[in-house]
Amino acid sequence: MKTVWMTWGRRMAAALAMPGVLMVAGLGAAMPLRAAELVVGQVAPLSGVLASTGAQMVLGGKIYFDWVNAQGGVHGASIRHTVVDDAYKVADTVRLTRELLAKPEVVALYGFAGTANVTQLLADGVLEQGGAALVAPYTGGESLRNPFNPWIFHVRAGYADETEHMVQQLTTLGMNRVAVMYQDDGFGKAGLAGVEAALAKRNLKLVVAAGYERNTDKVDDAVKAIKASDVHAVIMIAVNKPAAAFIQRYREQGGGAQLYNISVVDPTELVKLAGLKNAHGLGISQVVPYPYRPQLPVVREYQTLLKKYAPEAEVNYTSFEQFLGAKVLVEALRRAGPAPTRTKVVKALESLQSYDLGGITLSYSPTNRIGSRYVEVTVIGSNGRLMK
Repeated sequence: MKTVWMTWGRRMAAALAMPGVLMVAGLGAAMPLRAAELVVGQVAPLSGVLASTGAQMVLGGKIYFDWVNAQGGVHGASIRHTVVDDAYKVADTVRLTRELLAKPEVVALYGFAGTANVTQLLADGVLEQGGAALVAPYTGGESLRNPFNPWIFHVRAGYADETEHMVQQLTTLGMNRVAVMYQDDGFGKAGLAGVEAALAKRNLKLVVAAGYERNTDKVDDAVKAIKASDVHAVIMIAVNKPAAAFIQRYREQGGGAQLYNISVVDPTELVKLAGLKNAHGLGISQVVPYPYRPQLPVVREYQTLLKKYAPEAEVNYTSFEQFLGAKVLVEALRRAGPAPTRTKVVKALESLQSYDLGGITLSYSPTNRIGSRYVEVTVIGSNGRLMK
């Protein structure tokens, strides 16, 4: 498992150059448009603390777009999947999104990452000015859902849904003393607020909240504060590297609480960084169905296309989630007709009411952009793989 992941990670850049995916370094680097192309823009963290997640995000869309193109595209037009790297930095997300939207051939945006990053796009009016839909962002931030905005079409449940589910599970098991380790930004604070609300619903209060600085894995202060609090459970609102650092140091210092993490982590990466001994037993909330057993038609489709277009890659929740997002976007492109515009794509997305992706149903409307509220909790097993 480890060898396969490391090999895949090294080859991701090469894969991005395969048909259907274009890596763009910046303005002026885009290749000339071929006739009859539909350009989909993606800003993803392919470097920095979220790089492994970003690679999986791109992969999930790539395998579906490649398959669609192999079938003749959408109304005869091929999909060009243009990807740029923001390194999970807010300012770069804004700049690169403006650059993408300045290109009239870009009909939609897809698969961005980061609550703070996408929140800034809204605050700066970037999406409104560009008039393009952003489909399947990799964030559950409540500020991106409420108040309603017309530009973002969510495939995943929100962090409030995830934290409610986790708090319900742990309190049912009698674990009432809860701590939160969170990233000190919009992402972490959204998850923190979700935990506090779920506890308040049960007449409970958070024992301790300990933050860490975004784009670092400096978690020693959080480990110290939470270790001293003698809690039953710790809910982490963290990405891969800081989450792994916390898990490793907390366990090695004798911390015995049940650990949970929000859905935006890669269990393979956590095991690799924190060690299986420390990561074993970690609960991770998930916002899409279990992709490791081909019980649903869409899971079978995902596994088949993953094997065909990325044979060295392994099944992964993140790539599966973005695969679902790509299916949503392609259906909208079909419904938008043979000459889609950004406005037509938005209207087509609104028409996806009770849309079956293959055993998973999503619904949008002119007044609803939250396609799903599905949540379940998985656990890292003794072999390092996720169990239901």
